[in-house]
Amino acid sequence: MEPSRDTAGSFLTMGLQLAGAVVVFFFLGYWLDAQWQTKPWLSITGAVIGAVGGLTKFIRDAMQVGARDDREAKKRRDEHRD
Repeated sequence: MEPSRDTAGSFLTMGLQLAGAVVVFFFLGYWLDAQWQTKPWLSITGAVIGAVGGLTKFIRDAMQVGARDDREAKKRRDEHRD
């Protein structure tokens, strides 16, 4: 079965959110490094926090999209049987 456009759009959005979280937290760490002269430790920490948080959200959202698609496919199969 082919994924719907909604599904493709959802995954594209989730990917952008993941990348955005990494970039935002990296630059926050970079700015804090400049303030506290701790270069590169807070930049690295920020990137890791962004990656972990973004990936956690990505996985949760992907599971929800998959479950929604499964429900829709089951509904179509049940309607087709009738």
